[in-house]
Amino acid sequence: MIITTTSNVEGAHIEEYLQLVSANVVIGTNIFSDWFASVTDVFGGKSRTYQRKLDDLCEEALQRIQKRAEKLGADAVVGLKMDFGEVSGKDKSMFMVSAVGTAVKLRK
Repeated sequence: MIITTTSNVEGAHIEEYLQLVSANVVIGTNIFSDWFASVTDVFGGKSRTYQRKLDDLCEEALQRIQKRAEKLGADAVVGLKMDFGEVSGKDKSMFMVSAVGTAVKLRK
C-alpha cells in the first residue's frame, strides 16, 4: 500500500476519499535507557536507545495506519502527518506519536 505525505499519488487518480485513518502509539522508556540518555546528554552524542524507540514508534504507527486503511478497502493513504511528543511526570517519561491520513481508492 502506498502511504504518502502528499495529497495525491503520481500516475494515479483518486477515485474515492474513504475516511481519515489514525494511530496513536505511546512507548515507555525504562530506567536504563533514561540513564544512558542522561550520560549522553552530559557528554554529547546521539542516544541510540532513544533513536531505536522513536523508530519503533514510527514503524508501529505506519503499520496501524496501513491495517486500518486496508480494512476500509483503500489502495493508499494520502496526506499523512505524524507528530512526535513526550509525556512525562513523576520521574517517568514516555514517547508518543500520533499519525493521521486519508484512506483513498485509486484509479490507475
